[in-house]
Amino acid sequence: LAAVGIPEDNLRFRQHLQNEMAHYACDCWDAECKTTYGWVEIVGCADRSCFDLNAHAKATSTKLVAKQTLDTPVTREVVEVVLNKAAVGKAFKKEAGGVTAAIQNMEDEEKVRMKEQLQSDNFKLVVGDTSYEITPAMIKSVEKVSKTEHVREFVPSVVEPSFGIGRILYCILECNFKVRENDEKRTWLDLPPLIAPTKCSVLPLSGSPDFAPFVQELSAALRKLGIPNKVEDSSGSIGRRYARTDEIGIPFGITIDFDTVKLQTVTVRDRNSCSQIRVPVSETPELINKLCTDQMTWTEAKQIYPEFLAQESNN
Repeated sequence: LAAVGIPEDNLRFRQHLQNEMAHYACDCWDAECKTTYGWVEIVGCADRSCFDLNAHAKATSTKLVAKQTLDTPVTREVVEVVLNKAAVGKAFKKEAGGVTAAIQNMEDEEKVRMKEQLQSDNFKLVVGDTSYEITPAMIKSVEKVSKTEHVREFVPSVVEPSFGIGRILYCILECNFKVRENDEKRTWLDLPPLIAPTKCSVLPLSGSPDFAPFVQELSAALRKLGIPNKVEDSSGSIGRRYARTDEIGIPFGITIDFDTVKLQTVTVRDRNSCSQIRVPVSETPELINKLCTDQMTWTEAKQIYPEFLAQESNN
């Protein structure tokens, strides 16, 4: 969330109270963003544990487990039930297989409880929506035995994150809509390069035909690197065109001017600080690519290339 532009000061995680937890969850946390409407849930993370697979396994009398081959065999005690298959088959006919599987899949504690109850009464086995009466005659023995396991069986747990994309987009826009200091008419959208739909603008200083080849060359080079860019050659001063690109959240701008024709250099402008640097044309596409992919910060770029001041004064 921070990477897509929501300030960390506007984020918090809140754990659900027990009385608001979903029936399938053993724990649940919401990521919330502070907006003008207050704290708004934008992501829900529910620990469903193995609720779903256990529910399906119980309803279908089918083992739903994952298996892991152990490097070293493990010996452990388990409770083993030996059934009188003839008695079970006679009592339950076609359903005998499901009843047998349900008994074998019971937890050890439940098997022990069944053994204790069968000493004085029948045991009620529930499979899905159906209950079955298990009599002492159907069970030969319930004993603890030692088993050496070469494969570990376990029911996988599930953590379910749920992202409210519409809410996240709203929070990004609200948190990143800003106004220039000392000029409330100049608004800008502080979208991180990671999510900005257009990552760079290419701006000829004027309509001079000498600039056209450089505009085409740079725009094509950026597209080749997979960088969405916009040629901003509409009417108005360069300062007004900078403002237009700022309003739609374009992080960087390349300006072609008369020094580009003479010296083969352009200015690269940072939307957030409005500062500019002078960069050789041949190095500009790769520089923009590094800035847009977090391989280089604007501060680092300013240490490599000379700062340029003149055009921003036209804003």
